[in-house]
Amino acid sequence: MEHHYYFLNEILGALGFAHFAEEYEHVVHSWFVMIIILVGGILLSREIKLLPGKGQNIAEVIIGKLEDFMVGITGPEGRLFFPFIATIFLYILVSNLLGLIPGFSSPTANLNTTLSLAVCTFFLTHIIGIKFHGVKYIKHFLGPVWVLAPIVLIIELIGHFARIMSLSVRLFGNMFGKEKILGILFGLWGLYLAPLPMLFLGILTSFIQAAVFMLLAIVYFAGAMEEAH
Repeated sequence: MEHHYYFLNEILGALGFAHFAEEYEHVVHSWFVMIIILVGGILLSREIKLLPGKGQNIAEVIIGKLEDFMVGITGPEGRLFFPFIATIFLYILVSNLLGLIPGFSSPTANLNTTLSLAVCTFFLTHIIGIKFHGVKYIKHFLGPVWVLAPIVLIIELIGHFARIMSLSVRLFGNMFGKEKILGILFGLWGLYLAPLPMLFLGILTSFIQAAVFMLLAIVYFAGAMEEAH
């Protein structure tokens, strides 16, 4: 079985965890992404001042824009779930961009990672629905005509579970394809700068896929918060 060269795998291999690193490289790189986000958050929080510096200004603009975007769709009540949205956006974005660095892999290029994100979003969507509507949340699955409720229930359940596949496969497919194409180009023409156009497209794709996942999650949350029609 072929294994790619990854810096983190080599480090863990030197520590005696070579099998784990090769078998679960997406987990290893996912931990690395979480460390990056945690360290970045700690460093930024330590520099919080009344008169913000450049780093604080950039962080406040990014977080503020994300929050305003979510509130514009969900209303002020959506602020309660903003930490999840901001975290998942930053995690996916950093994970996507990590794979563009030689010697590293995108955790989101593995279906297990994207499926985990999709499942978390799926369950939180329905937790939000129950929080806002209680038992009446079931009305979202029954439709306006009670005679057709059994049929609508089946259709709604299929549609909601299909969200898991939609979220996970879309992100996985784009990131997996990006990594494979970049790997081939770097292997064949890496010395001649041929992969550079694809590298720029990879950066663009990384941002777009993080934004799409975040947007769909917000839309699902907003739908759960609305009254059933």
